[in-house]
Amino acid sequence: MTFEAVERIADAVLYEGYVLYPYRASAMKNQFRWQFGVVAPQAPDGDGEPSFSQTECVIEPAPGRAPRLVIRVRFLRATSRPAGDERPSAPWLEGMPHAIDLDAMDLSDRVPERVLPLPDAGIAVQLKVRTDFIDRFIKLQLRLENLEPWRETFTASRDAMLQRALVGTHLLLGVDGGSFVSLVEPPAAAAALAADCRNQHVWPVLVGDRSRHDMMLSSPIVLYDYPAVAKESQGDLCDAAEIDEILSLRILTMTDEEKREARATDPRARAILDRIEALSPEALAALHGTMRSADFFNPRGMPPPDEAFVMAGSRRIARGSRVRLRPKRRADAMDLFLTEQAATVAGVYRDVDDRIYIAVTIDADPAASLQESVGRFFYFDPAEVEPLELDG
Repeated sequence: MTFEAVERIADAVLYEGYVLYPYRASAMKNQFRWQFGVVAPQAPDGDGEPSFSQTECVIEPAPGRAPRLVIRVRFLRATSRPAGDERPSAPWLEGMPHAIDLDAMDLSDRVPERVLPLPDAGIAVQLKVRTDFIDRFIKLQLRLENLEPWRETFTASRDAMLQRALVGTHLLLGVDGGSFVSLVEPPAAAAALAADCRNQHVWPVLVGDRSRHDMMLSSPIVLYDYPAVAKESQGDLCDAAEIDEILSLRILTMTDEEKREARATDPRARAILDRIEALSPEALAALHGTMRSADFFNPRGMPPPDEAFVMAGSRRIARGSRVRLRPKRRADAMDLFLTEQAATVAGVYRDVDDRIYIAVTIDADPAASLQESVGRFFYFDPAEVEPLELDG
């Protein structure tokens, strides 16, 4: 097992929010840094930033196998860099990446709790690993704690506190001889156990090979299972909710003076500008968008859309049914524009609150087939559609 296959998405998490466009230390948005994944010294009154992160997930051992757990702790350590001639506004914290690999743990020995110091972090940090055996599953808890003493200087200077903290912190987990259970779409047998998991300041999702379920990323950013970076992306831009094309074009419009300050701010900012300025016209054009087959939104394990259905009186509405739209439940302007339109049902779905929605394409829309090919639909409550024909 190797974590290298998922390092690109892990790096995107590690550097999320590291430095934001326009990549200058003087920009207001870069005055308060690292809002994700901070594991800080504990403040005296407990009202500071989190001093721990807690990951809970579920492992299903393979029949006849002794499951072994591997853990990689990844984070940045902040180091102050004095202001230079081109960036005189303030000192700047540069983040140095760290990865700590722990010895593989045999989970079959049923040791309920292990306390593992992490001296390679450079500050007082420990990881508590707790396992509970419930039926055929193992409930795993990993609690990463910052044990650094609080200092008075931290009250006046967040930068001073960040230099004794872990930032961008996340865990990569792997299991041999078992599989992780998805907390987003757990199988029925593990649904109650997954719902009982208490994750604090992190959210674990499946990564790696979709057929194996043997790797998990415990991220300080909420993600879906199997997150991925588009192959067209030339590299991280570090900006929250980044859209590569828009940010790249904005970077190209910066003045020479703005670019000089950005390059002087941080080596990563300099690398971003250098990379964008070196983009070929073809690479820049590739950022505009790519047509891909849609993965239907299915957060609660609903059957595929061509099997799901809902009843409207005595009529069955399923994928392919034709309906007339009659929006009425707090309809927005777009819904009202579609009143009385004939539509074709693309699927029946549930949202995270278990509400049922009917996804449709508009029959009169000349781009309906294109919209369906990329998974873009209009969603209506079952009470807002009227069947046009009997669907057997």
